[in-house]
Amino acid sequence: MVAPLANIKVVDLTRILSGPFCTMLLGDMGADVVKIEGPDDGDPIRQLGTIVNGFSTYFASFNRNKRSITLDLRSTAGKEVLSELIQKADVLVENFRPGVLDAMGLTAERLESLNPRLIVASINGYGSSGPYSQRPAFDFIAQAMSGFMSLNGGPNDGPTRSGVPITDLVAGLYSAYGIVNALRVRDLTGRGQRIEAAMVDSIMSMFAWYASDHLATGNPPVRSGNRHPIAAPYGMFAASDGGIAVAPSTEAVLDKFLAEIGLSNLRDDPRFASNALRMKHRAELDVIINERVATDTQANWISRLNRAGVPCGVVQELKEAFTDPQTLHQEMVISVEHPGHGAIRMLGFPVKLSDTPCCVRLPAPEHGAHNAEIAEDWQLACRDLIVSAMPKITA
Repeated sequence: MVAPLANIKVVDLTRILSGPFCTMLLGDMGADVVKIEGPDDGDPIRQLGTIVNGFSTYFASFNRNKRSITLDLRSTAGKEVLSELIQKADVLVENFRPGVLDAMGLTAERLESLNPRLIVASINGYGSSGPYSQRPAFDFIAQAMSGFMSLNGGPNDGPTRSGVPITDLVAGLYSAYGIVNALRVRDLTGRGQRIEAAMVDSIMSMFAWYASDHLATGNPPVRSGNRHPIAAPYGMFAASDGGIAVAPSTEAVLDKFLAEIGLSNLRDDPRFASNALRMKHRAELDVIINERVATDTQANWISRLNRAGVPCGVVQELKEAFTDPQTLHQEMVISVEHPGHGAIRMLGFPVKLSDTPCCVRLPAPEHGAHNAEIAEDWQLACRDLIVSAMPKITA
Protein backbone atom coordinates (compact mmCIF):
# COMPACT_ATOMS: atom_id res chain seq x y z
CA MET A 1 0.00 0.00 0.00
CA VAL A 2 1.31 3.44 -0.98
CA ALA A 3 0.47 6.18 1.52
CA PRO A 4 -0.89 9.46 0.08
CA LEU A 5 2.22 11.44 1.10
CA ALA A 6 4.80 8.68 0.71
CA ASN A 7 8.25 10.02 -0.20
CA ILE A 8 7.34 13.57 0.87
CA LYS A 9 10.08 14.86 3.16
CA VAL A 10 9.07 17.38 5.84
CA VAL A 11 11.44 19.49 7.94
CA ASP A 12 9.49 20.28 11.11
CA LEU A 13 10.67 23.33 13.08
CA THR A 14 7.49 23.54 15.13
CA ARG A 15 6.73 23.10 18.81
CA ILE A 16 3.89 23.14 21.33
CA LEU A 17 0.66 22.44 19.40
CA SER A 18 -0.45 24.19 16.20
CA GLY A 19 2.63 23.18 14.21
CA PRO A 20 3.03 19.69 15.67
CA PHE A 21 -0.65 19.01 14.95
CA CYS A 22 -0.10 20.03 11.32
CA THR A 23 2.98 17.86 10.90
CA MET A 24 1.32 14.93 12.67
CA LEU A 25 -1.46 15.07 10.07
CA LEU A 26 1.16 14.96 7.33
CA GLY A 27 2.91 12.06 9.05
CA ASP A 28 -0.36 10.19 9.42
CA MET A 29 -0.71 10.43 5.64
CA GLY A 30 2.73 8.90 5.14
CA ALA A 31 5.12 11.85 5.00
CA ASP A 32 8.64 11.46 6.39
CA VAL A 33 8.56 14.10 9.13
CA VAL A 34 11.85 15.08 10.73
CA LYS A 35 11.21 16.96 13.96
CA ILE A 36 14.10 19.27 14.76
CA GLU A 37 14.56 19.97 18.46
CA GLY A 38 17.10 21.89 20.48
CA PRO A 39 19.89 19.86 22.09
CA ASP A 40 18.78 20.67 25.65
CA ASP A 41 15.10 20.11 26.44
CA GLY A 42 13.46 19.83 23.02
CA ASP A 43 9.78 20.56 22.48
CA PRO A 44 8.39 22.01 25.74
CA ILE A 45 5.38 19.70 25.71
CA ARG A 46 7.73 16.79 26.39
CA GLN A 47 7.48 18.03 29.99
CA LEU A 48 3.75 18.82 30.06
CA GLY A 49 0.54 16.86 30.57
CA THR A 50 0.27 13.44 32.15
CA ILE A 51 3.60 11.61 32.32
CA VAL A 52 3.37 7.82 31.99
CA ASN A 53 6.56 5.84 32.61
CA GLY A 54 8.66 8.91 31.96
CA PHE A 55 6.92 9.96 28.72
CA SER A 56 4.43 12.78 28.16
CA THR A 57 1.11 11.51 26.83
CA TYR A 58 0.47 15.04 25.52
CA PHE A 59 3.67 14.90 23.45
CA ALA A 60 2.92 11.34 22.34
CA SER A 61 -0.54 12.30 21.09
CA PHE A 62 0.71 15.03 18.72
CA ASN A 63 4.05 13.68 17.57
CA ARG A 64 3.41 10.17 16.28
CA ASN A 65 4.75 9.28 12.84
CA LYS A 66 7.77 11.57 13.25
CA ARG A 67 11.49 11.15 13.81
CA SER A 68 13.49 13.44 16.09
CA ILE A 69 16.92 14.95 15.64
CA THR A 70 18.63 17.46 17.91
CA LEU A 71 20.10 20.51 16.26
CA ASP A 72 21.63 23.66 17.73
CA LEU A 73 20.33 26.27 15.31
CA ARG A 74 22.46 28.98 16.92
CA SER A 75 25.65 27.25 15.84
CA THR A 76 27.30 27.41 12.44
CA ALA A 77 27.36 23.62 12.25
CA GLY A 78 23.67 23.37 13.12
CA LYS A 79 22.72 25.91 10.48
CA GLU A 80 24.75 24.04 7.88
CA VAL A 81 22.98 20.77 8.65
CA LEU A 82 19.59 22.51 8.53
CA SER A 83 20.44 24.04 5.15
CA GLU A 84 21.23 20.62 3.73
CA LEU A 85 18.02 19.18 5.13
CA ILE A 86 16.09 22.02 3.48
CA GLN A 87 17.81 21.33 0.16
CA LYS A 88 16.52 17.77 0.26
CA ALA A 89 13.04 18.51 1.71
CA ASP A 90 9.69 18.99 0.06
CA VAL A 91 8.14 20.96 2.92
CA LEU A 92 9.37 23.21 5.74
CA VAL A 93 6.89 23.93 8.55
CA GLU A 94 7.49 26.55 11.25
CA ASN A 95 5.41 28.30 13.88
CA PHE A 96 7.82 31.00 15.02
CA ARG A 97 6.82 34.61 15.36
CA PRO A 98 7.06 36.36 11.95
CA GLY A 99 10.65 37.41 11.24
CA VAL A 100 12.37 34.66 13.20
CA LEU A 101 13.19 32.63 10.08
CA ASP A 102 14.75 35.73 8.54
CA ALA A 103 16.79 36.31 11.70
CA MET A 104 18.05 32.72 11.39
CA GLY A 105 19.28 33.55 7.90
CA LEU A 106 16.43 31.69 6.20
CA THR A 107 14.98 34.58 4.27
CA ALA A 108 12.64 33.96 1.35
CA GLU A 109 15.54 34.57 -1.01
CA ARG A 110 17.81 32.17 0.84
CA LEU A 111 15.17 29.42 0.90
CA GLU A 112 14.51 29.97 -2.80
CA SER A 113 18.20 29.58 -3.56
CA LEU A 114 18.45 26.43 -1.45
CA ASN A 115 15.40 24.74 -2.90
CA PRO A 116 13.02 26.36 -5.43
CA ARG A 117 10.66 23.39 -5.07
CA LEU A 118 10.31 23.88 -1.32
CA ILE A 119 6.90 24.56 0.21
CA VAL A 120 7.28 26.81 3.26
CA ALA A 121 4.37 26.73 5.70
CA SER A 122 4.13 29.29 8.49
CA ILE A 123 1.68 29.16 11.38
CA ASN A 124 1.37 32.23 13.56
CA GLY A 125 -1.05 34.29 15.63
CA TYR A 126 -2.09 37.21 13.44
CA GLY A 127 -0.33 36.82 10.09
CA SER A 128 3.12 37.87 8.90
CA SER A 129 2.13 41.47 8.20
CA GLY A 130 -0.16 44.06 9.69
CA PRO A 131 -0.18 46.03 12.96
CA TYR A 132 -0.37 42.95 15.22
CA SER A 133 2.03 40.68 13.36
CA GLN A 134 4.77 40.95 15.99
CA ARG A 135 2.52 40.32 18.96
CA PRO A 136 2.99 37.01 20.79
CA ALA A 137 -0.09 34.81 20.49
CA PHE A 138 -1.36 31.70 22.18
CA ASP A 139 -4.69 29.96 21.79
CA PHE A 140 -6.39 31.84 24.63
CA ILE A 141 -5.36 35.20 23.19
CA ALA A 142 -6.46 34.20 19.69
CA GLN A 143 -9.83 33.06 21.04
CA ALA A 144 -10.23 36.44 22.74
CA MET A 145 -9.00 38.69 19.92
CA SER A 146 -10.89 36.90 17.15
CA GLY A 147 -14.31 37.43 18.74
CA PHE A 148 -14.73 33.71 19.26
CA MET A 149 -15.13 33.99 23.03
CA SER A 150 -17.95 36.50 22.59
CA LEU A 151 -20.04 33.78 20.92
CA ASN A 152 -19.80 31.20 23.71
CA GLY A 153 -21.93 30.74 26.81
CA GLY A 154 -25.46 31.70 27.74
CA PRO A 155 -27.16 35.10 27.47
CA ASN A 156 -26.26 35.99 31.05
CA ASP A 157 -22.67 34.72 30.88
CA GLY A 158 -19.56 36.66 30.07
CA PRO A 159 -17.38 35.71 27.10
CA THR A 160 -16.20 32.13 27.48
CA ARG A 161 -13.20 30.29 26.05
CA SER A 162 -13.48 26.91 24.41
CA GLY A 163 -12.13 24.13 26.58
CA VAL A 164 -10.06 22.73 23.74
CA PRO A 165 -7.28 24.86 22.17
CA ILE A 166 -9.42 25.34 19.10
CA THR A 167 -7.41 28.09 17.35
CA ASP A 168 -4.20 26.04 17.52
CA LEU A 169 -5.94 23.02 16.06
CA VAL A 170 -7.81 24.84 13.29
CA ALA A 171 -4.66 26.70 12.21
CA GLY A 172 -2.75 23.41 12.14
CA LEU A 173 -5.51 21.78 10.11
CA TYR A 174 -5.60 24.64 7.59
CA SER A 175 -1.82 24.51 7.28
CA ALA A 176 -1.90 20.82 6.41
CA TYR A 177 -4.67 21.55 3.91
CA GLY A 178 -2.60 24.35 2.36
CA ILE A 179 0.49 22.14 2.16
CA VAL A 180 -1.34 19.38 0.32
CA ASN A 181 -2.72 21.94 -2.14
CA ALA A 182 0.72 23.45 -2.65
CA LEU A 183 2.15 19.99 -3.33
CA ARG A 184 -0.50 19.51 -6.00
CA VAL A 185 0.38 22.86 -7.61
CA ARG A 186 4.03 21.88 -7.55
CA ASP A 187 3.14 18.75 -9.50
CA LEU A 188 1.82 21.08 -12.22
CA THR A 189 4.39 23.88 -12.13
CA GLY A 190 7.51 22.33 -10.61
CA ARG A 191 7.79 25.16 -8.10
CA GLY A 192 7.12 25.49 -4.41
CA GLN A 193 5.42 28.39 -2.68
CA ARG A 194 4.79 29.91 0.74
CA ILE A 195 1.59 29.31 2.67
CA GLU A 196 0.44 30.85 5.91
CA ALA A 197 -2.28 30.17 8.45
CA ALA A 198 -2.90 32.60 11.29
CA MET A 199 -4.71 31.39 14.39
CA VAL A 200 -7.03 34.41 14.49
CA ASP A 201 -7.89 34.16 10.77
CA SER A 202 -8.43 30.42 11.03
CA ILE A 203 -10.96 30.53 13.84
CA MET A 204 -12.79 33.51 12.30
CA SER A 205 -13.36 31.42 9.18
CA MET A 206 -15.42 29.04 11.33
CA PHE A 207 -17.99 31.62 12.51
CA ALA A 208 -20.68 30.36 10.10
CA TRP A 209 -24.03 32.19 10.56
CA TYR A 210 -22.59 34.43 13.26
CA ALA A 211 -20.38 36.04 10.63
CA SER A 212 -22.98 36.16 7.87
CA ASP A 213 -25.65 37.67 10.12
CA HIS A 214 -23.35 40.28 11.65
CA LEU A 215 -21.82 41.29 8.32
CA ALA A 216 -25.32 41.67 6.86
CA THR A 217 -26.92 43.58 9.75
CA GLY A 218 -24.18 44.93 11.97
CA ASN A 219 -25.98 43.51 14.98
CA PRO A 220 -23.93 41.80 17.70
CA PRO A 221 -24.64 38.09 18.24
CA VAL A 222 -26.69 37.02 21.23
CA ARG A 223 -25.12 34.21 23.24
CA SER A 224 -27.63 31.39 23.31
CA GLY A 225 -25.94 28.66 25.35
CA ASN A 226 -27.24 25.23 24.37
CA ARG A 227 -30.03 26.72 22.30
CA HIS A 228 -29.47 27.24 18.59
CA PRO A 229 -29.01 30.94 17.81
CA ILE A 230 -31.23 30.93 14.70
CA ALA A 231 -33.56 27.90 15.02
CA ALA A 232 -36.23 26.79 17.48
CA PRO A 233 -36.96 24.40 19.05
CA TYR A 234 -33.39 23.16 19.24
CA GLY A 235 -31.33 22.38 22.33
CA MET A 236 -31.45 20.50 25.62
CA PHE A 237 -34.72 19.14 27.01
CA ALA A 238 -35.27 17.43 30.35
CA ALA A 239 -36.36 13.78 30.33
CA SER A 240 -37.48 12.16 33.58
CA ASP A 241 -33.93 11.04 34.41
CA GLY A 242 -31.71 13.59 32.65
CA GLY A 243 -31.28 15.84 29.65
CA ILE A 244 -31.42 14.98 25.97
CA ALA A 245 -30.02 17.04 23.12
CA VAL A 246 -32.42 17.40 20.19
CA ALA A 247 -31.68 19.07 16.84
CA PRO A 248 -34.81 19.36 14.65
CA SER A 249 -33.04 21.63 12.17
CA THR A 250 -35.58 21.57 9.32
CA GLU A 251 -39.35 21.86 9.15
CA ALA A 252 -39.62 18.22 8.07
CA VAL A 253 -37.58 17.00 11.03
CA LEU A 254 -39.56 19.27 13.35
CA ASP A 255 -42.75 17.58 12.17
CA LYS A 256 -41.26 14.19 13.09
CA PHE A 257 -40.13 15.46 16.49
CA LEU A 258 -43.49 16.96 17.41
CA ALA A 259 -45.32 13.87 16.18
CA GLU A 260 -43.12 11.52 18.22
CA ILE A 261 -43.63 13.49 21.45
CA GLY A 262 -47.34 13.89 20.80
CA LEU A 263 -47.38 17.63 20.14
CA SER A 264 -48.25 17.84 16.43
CA ASN A 265 -51.05 20.22 17.44
CA LEU A 266 -48.41 22.92 17.99
CA ARG A 267 -48.22 23.28 14.23
CA ASP A 268 -51.66 24.91 14.42
CA ASP A 269 -50.66 27.35 17.15
CA PRO A 270 -50.13 30.81 15.58
CA ARG A 271 -47.28 31.49 18.02
CA PHE A 272 -45.24 28.69 16.43
CA ALA A 273 -46.27 28.89 12.77
CA SER A 274 -42.79 29.78 11.49
CA ASN A 275 -39.22 29.61 12.71
CA ALA A 276 -39.19 33.38 13.22
CA LEU A 277 -42.28 33.14 15.43
CA ARG A 278 -40.90 30.14 17.29
CA MET A 279 -37.72 32.10 18.00
CA LYS A 280 -39.85 34.96 19.33
CA HIS A 281 -41.84 32.62 21.58
CA ARG A 282 -39.05 30.12 22.27
CA ALA A 283 -39.35 30.27 26.07
CA GLU A 284 -43.02 29.32 25.92
CA LEU A 285 -42.36 26.59 23.36
CA ASP A 286 -39.55 25.10 25.45
CA VAL A 287 -41.81 24.89 28.50
CA ILE A 288 -44.45 22.95 26.55
CA ILE A 289 -41.89 20.55 25.08
CA ASN A 290 -40.14 20.00 28.42
CA GLU A 291 -43.45 19.08 30.06
CA ARG A 292 -43.94 16.33 27.50
CA VAL A 293 -40.32 15.13 27.42
CA ALA A 294 -40.35 14.82 31.23
CA THR A 295 -42.89 11.99 30.94
CA ASP A 296 -40.32 9.45 29.69
CA THR A 297 -36.68 8.45 30.20
CA GLN A 298 -33.55 9.46 28.33
CA ALA A 299 -33.08 5.99 26.91
CA ASN A 300 -36.62 5.70 25.62
CA TRP A 301 -36.59 9.13 24.03
CA ILE A 302 -33.21 8.53 22.39
CA SER A 303 -34.47 5.25 20.95
CA ARG A 304 -37.81 6.63 19.80
CA LEU A 305 -36.53 9.87 18.32
CA ASN A 306 -33.60 8.32 16.45
CA ARG A 307 -35.93 5.68 15.06
CA ALA A 308 -38.20 8.48 13.86
CA GLY A 309 -35.31 10.26 12.14
CA VAL A 310 -34.83 13.04 14.68
CA PRO A 311 -31.17 13.79 15.52
CA CYS A 312 -30.73 13.45 19.28
CA GLY A 313 -28.38 12.18 21.94
CA VAL A 314 -27.24 12.52 25.52
CA VAL A 315 -24.39 14.65 26.81
CA GLN A 316 -21.61 12.18 27.52
CA GLU A 317 -18.58 12.61 29.73
CA LEU A 318 -15.26 11.78 28.07
CA LYS A 319 -15.19 8.36 29.75
CA GLU A 320 -18.56 7.55 28.21
CA ALA A 321 -17.70 9.01 24.81
CA PHE A 322 -14.37 7.17 24.60
CA THR A 323 -15.99 3.84 25.48
CA ASP A 324 -19.09 4.36 23.35
CA PRO A 325 -19.58 1.41 20.95
CA GLN A 326 -19.64 3.73 17.94
CA THR A 327 -16.36 5.36 18.99
CA LEU A 328 -14.78 1.93 19.39
CA HIS A 329 -16.13 0.79 16.03
CA GLN A 330 -14.64 3.87 14.37
CA GLU A 331 -11.29 3.18 16.09
CA MET A 332 -11.16 6.73 17.42
CA VAL A 333 -9.22 5.55 20.47
CA ILE A 334 -6.05 3.63 19.68
CA SER A 335 -3.17 2.25 21.73
CA VAL A 336 0.40 2.88 20.56
CA GLU A 337 3.37 1.06 22.04
CA HIS A 338 6.27 3.33 23.00
CA PRO A 339 9.41 1.27 23.60
CA GLY A 340 10.61 1.70 27.15
CA HIS A 341 7.42 3.47 28.21
CA GLY A 342 4.64 1.02 27.44
CA ALA A 343 1.39 1.56 25.58
CA ILE A 344 -0.12 5.04 25.41
CA ARG A 345 -3.75 5.51 24.43
CA MET A 346 -4.56 8.39 22.11
CA LEU A 347 -7.10 9.57 19.57
CA GLY A 348 -7.29 7.74 16.26
CA PHE A 349 -7.76 8.98 12.71
CA PRO A 350 -10.90 11.02 11.92
CA VAL A 351 -10.37 10.80 8.14
CA LYS A 352 -10.99 7.36 6.68
CA LEU A 353 -9.45 6.55 3.28
CA SER A 354 -10.69 3.33 1.73
CA ASP A 355 -7.51 2.36 -0.18
CA THR A 356 -4.75 4.21 1.67
CA PRO A 357 -5.84 4.53 5.30
CA CYS A 358 -3.85 6.39 7.90
CA CYS A 359 -1.78 4.27 10.24
CA VAL A 360 0.75 4.62 13.04
CA ARG A 361 4.11 3.78 11.50
CA LEU A 362 6.13 5.31 14.31
CA PRO A 363 5.41 6.18 17.93
CA ALA A 364 6.30 9.67 19.13
CA PRO A 365 10.11 9.78 19.17
CA GLU A 366 12.57 10.03 22.00
CA HIS A 367 14.47 13.30 22.03
CA GLY A 368 17.15 13.05 19.34
CA ALA A 369 16.60 9.34 18.79
CA HIS A 370 17.06 9.46 15.02
CA ASN A 371 20.17 11.59 14.53
CA ALA A 372 22.24 8.89 12.82
CA GLU A 373 19.25 7.37 11.04
CA ILE A 374 18.25 10.68 9.43
CA ALA A 375 21.84 11.37 8.39
CA GLU A 376 21.86 7.99 6.63
CA ASP A 377 18.36 8.07 5.12
CA TRP A 378 18.61 11.65 3.87
CA GLN A 379 22.19 11.04 2.70
CA LEU A 380 23.54 14.13 4.38
CA ALA A 381 26.93 15.20 3.04
CA CYS A 382 27.89 17.13 6.19
CA ARG A 383 28.13 14.04 8.37
CA ASP A 384 31.31 15.26 9.98
CA LEU A 385 29.16 17.92 11.66
CA ILE A 386 26.57 15.51 13.00
CA VAL A 387 28.13 14.91 16.40
CA SER A 388 28.49 18.59 17.25
CA ALA A 389 25.38 19.76 15.45
CA MET A 390 23.02 16.99 16.51
CA PRO A 391 24.17 15.52 19.83
CA LYS A 392 21.90 12.68 20.81
CA ILE A 393 20.04 13.33 24.04
CA THR A 394 18.93 10.16 25.77
CA ALA A 395 15.90 9.91 28.03
